[in-house]
Amino acid sequence: MLGKSGKVAVIGAGLVGSSCAYSMINQSICREIMMVDRTYDRAVAQALDFSHCMDFTHNRTKVYAGTYADCGSMDVIILTAGANPKPGQTRLDVLEEAESIAKDIVIPIMNSGFNGIFVVAANPVDIVTYMVWKLSGLPRERVIGTGTSIDSSRLKTLLSEVFSIDPRSVHGYALGEHGESQFVAWSHVTIGGKPILHILEQHKERFKHLDLEDIAKKTKDAGWEIFTRKGSTQFGIGNALAHITRSILNDEHKIIAVSAILEGEYGQHNVCAGVPAIIGEGGIQEIIELNLDGAEYDKFNRSCEILSGNINRLTIA
Repeated sequence: MLGKSGKVAVIGAGLVGSSCAYSMINQSICREIMMVDRTYDRAVAQALDFSHCMDFTHNRTKVYAGTYADCGSMDVIILTAGANPKPGQTRLDVLEEAESIAKDIVIPIMNSGFNGIFVVAANPVDIVTYMVWKLSGLPRERVIGTGTSIDSSRLKTLLSEVFSIDPRSVHGYALGEHGESQFVAWSHVTIGGKPILHILEQHKERFKHLDLEDIAKKTKDAGWEIFTRKGSTQFGIGNALAHITRSILNDEHKIIAVSAILEGEYGQHNVCAGVPAIIGEGGIQEIIELNLDGAEYDKFNRSCEILSGNINRLTIA
């Protein structure tokens, strides 16, 4: 199925795709990166620009431009090209345009003989991941969306500022839709291994100012805050893509909150949502089913209902 060539194609040479490629180059994640864009000259220019980094990196990554027809030998394809919401729109408002773009990309890629793993960042990412799964015909474990990986990172960053600790010492997840219906599973958030709910109970006076609902809202809205201030998000999601890809190519078995196709997990079927999963050489090795409390299950089910409703709007569903 998968080769050991360490070859990655990045579809979309815009801000997110380029940030992802730059991150992979600086982390020496793969041996080759092929940039693909609807404007071929932009893919050529980005590849040329990246090639000028190599004198300053630990390892050389071969970077070049290509087309969908060249994707057959890739191990991983990172899909960043998609529809961008306009001011006042949500990610779900661009669904029809996103479906059209996905068809134009995935079908010719599969015609090239590609048989690796898709990693999807195009929004609305949960539903685009579902589209790619349906269009590609690949097993569900080999189609992965960035999902709530970036939201979980934003959550950890916010909490690290409150508790004055390194964000890597915070563990926890935002779950469900990468969008308006996402939520934080507070029953599984820990700091240094200690449940945050226990910390707040034991130190009521010290942390009386901490509003978990406000933290959850800031987590959800962080992307929009960046978008409204500069018109895009790119570096965080670019690193998230690189992180997922590294876990695949190095078979690291990292647990990451990703968009995964659910077939029975969390009581859900035929829907794609953000859940923690073990990521390795074959893609999703296992979906981690957290023991959510009653209120969290209700929020997760509601988020999946919203996603399912939008999936049913697709012509390929």
